Amino acid sequence: MFGKLCKQSKFLFSLIVVVVLVSACEKEVAVEKEVIRPVRAIQLSGSGQIKERSFPGKAKAIREVELSFRVAGPLIALPVNVGDKVLTGDVLSKIDPRDFEVALNNARGQLGRAQATVERAQSEFDREMRILQEDAGATSQVAVDRKKAARDQARADITSLNASVAAARDQLKYTKLSAPFDGVIVNKYVENFESVKAGQQIIRMIDDSQVEMIVNIPESLISLTPNVAIVYVRFDSFPEYTLEATIKEISSEASETTRTYPVTLVMEQPDDVKILPGMAGKTVGVEIKEGIQLVDQGINVPVSAVYTAENASESFVWVVDELNKTVSSRTVTLGRLTDHGILVIEGLEVGEWIATAGVNYLREGQQVRILQSDKE
Repeated sequence: MFGKLCKQSKFLFSLIVVVVLVSACEKEVAVEKEVIRPVRAIQLSGSGQIKERSFPGKAKAIREVELSFRVAGPLIALPVNVGDKVLTGDVLSKIDPRDFEVALNNARGQLGRAQATVERAQSEFDREMRILQEDAGATSQVAVDRKKAARDQARADITSLNASVAAARDQLKYTKLSAPFDGVIVNKYVENFESVKAGQQIIRMIDDSQVEMIVNIPESLISLTPNVAIVYVRFDSFPEYTLEATIKEISSEASETTRTYPVTLVMEQPDDVKILPGMAGKTVGVEIKEGIQLVDQGINVPVSAVYTAENASESFVWVVDELNKTVSSRTVTLGRLTDHGILVIEGLEVGEWIATAGVNYLREGQQVRILQSDKE
């Protein structure tokens, strides 16, 4: 009986040992299982790509304005319609001017009476001064001072009334709404004979003699834009036409979301087609300024992409294999710091992907998952 129990105990003990060993092996396998690390990465571009890459944008008018009256009143004229072409100074709308004409005439009448008062006050002052000089006993200095004060007050009234006349004249002038530049009427917000308020939008017009388009340029290429003389633009509505544009404005601040810089292009309106605001277009090439050679002097990369191994003097980056999604360390030669990173002189090629964050936690051949796919 005792021997039988011993055999059963040995069997149970052996079974427990086997279970423990199997469990330990499973844990080791779980520990050794490859962890796919998420990384942020960018695809590299070089200076030559400013000639090759296409950047989309939308057309907009070179100038646009919402016109309103500076005074209130009922409209008596609104002779323009949407689509009408107008010239600088053309009258686009009128407010009934009669109340303003009355106000101007009243101000002028008050000014005329004040001028007569000044003349009379000046004459009385001159007379009092003459009496004082000829016969001091016939008047007094107090009387002279009183006449002088009356004259000065009349002169002050003239100054105030001159301002009132000028203001009334301006108010009358503001009853006409004129075109500030040559352009096209694109919207009317009211109809004739309506009563409008000061500042209420009446008409919207644009200057379409030139066309603007804003394109977004990545950080790695923005420093090259001052070297561009001509940008060639093509609009989807007229793919057979290629327009020549110049750079009007380069923003000094990048978008927080896309890390690109808005660049405003301007081009002449073509003669045989009409580029309208909102039309989609894209750049299809550039012409570099005469005497300037765009030679690749390195690829701009974020400083966070570069690391130095322990006890090593060389610099490295992690290159991401786009097909296998694995990383490999590569030695690079660094150039100067730029406003947007650091130049890599040797070791990288345009089009490659590199990790830009967490580079100290990667290892050779490790599988990764790209979190971000911006182009540099």
